Amino acid sequence: MKSISARLSALGLAAVLAVSGGYIALHEGEVLGSYIDPAGIMTACYGSTGKHVTAGQTFSEDECLYMLAADLLEHNKQLMAAVKVPLTDGEHVAYLSFHYNVGAGSFRSSTLLKLLNANHRVDACHQLTRWVYANGKRLKGLVNRREHELQMCLRDLNAVGS
Repeated sequence: MKSISARLSALGLAAVLAVSGGYIALHEGEVLGSYIDPAGIMTACYGSTGKHVTAGQTFSEDECLYMLAADLLEHNKQLMAAVKVPLTDGEHVAYLSFHYNVGAGSFRSSTLLKLLNANHRVDACHQLTRWVYANGKRLKGLVNRREHELQMCLRDLNAVGS
């Protein structure tokens, strides 16, 4: 079976979005239905949330893939509206994964975004590791995800001199 990234690319998503989708799917996992996540939020498929997700739903793999693609486009639009500096591919993947996980409001009010937009890019990347709690509990899955996002975020920064 094709990877999530390859399947998203086949749907016409730009390379960085397709890679981000595969990255997000790895950390979110796939549930072919709706469920309550560790933060108490009604969720479906690859971590999709919103009014379209209600208790007791089931989805096919294709429906989950299309939902992920639509979510990626919306989260990327919101991410890029908030970010005022050009991003490396590594930063883009890391911050899109983070945005997808914490939501637009938390991203917009974060110290991470303030540092990033002030061009303190390495410091901004290191802010990721602070976001490892859900409902006051430190979650191993978030610790792992943030560490991976940090490594992805820092990956290309030597080339831009940040």
